[in-house]
Amino acid sequence: MDYKKTNAASSTITRNMTELSMEVGNVYESVMIMAKRSNQIAVELKSELNQKLQEFASYTDNLEEVFENREQIEISKYYERLPKPTLIAVEEFLSGNIYYRNPAKEQKVEE
Repeated sequence: MDYKKTNAASSTITRNMTELSMEVGNVYESVMIMAKRSNQIAVELKSELNQKLQEFASYTDNLEEVFENREQIEISKYYERLPKPTLIAVEEFLSGNIYYRNPAKEQKVEE
């Protein structure tokens, strides 16, 4: 997914707990679904950022010189301005874009 084009707010918003629990039926399950999705988003963003910053890596052993690369700083600032993974996950959950399932509930239905 392209997280740069998300409609998620860039700051914290107060949420209605009943609205969060409507789809699943349990607030705690809803929060766990969003937390797991948030972790997935964070890992994807971190790996994407590391790939972009890897281009600027210098493999010299000279510890005295520190190189500041303007492009590297701009890339880092851009990723810092993106909405946090938790806000993106909440927006995805509320819009119904997250697929989830509970294997424990599925086993009870089968038995």
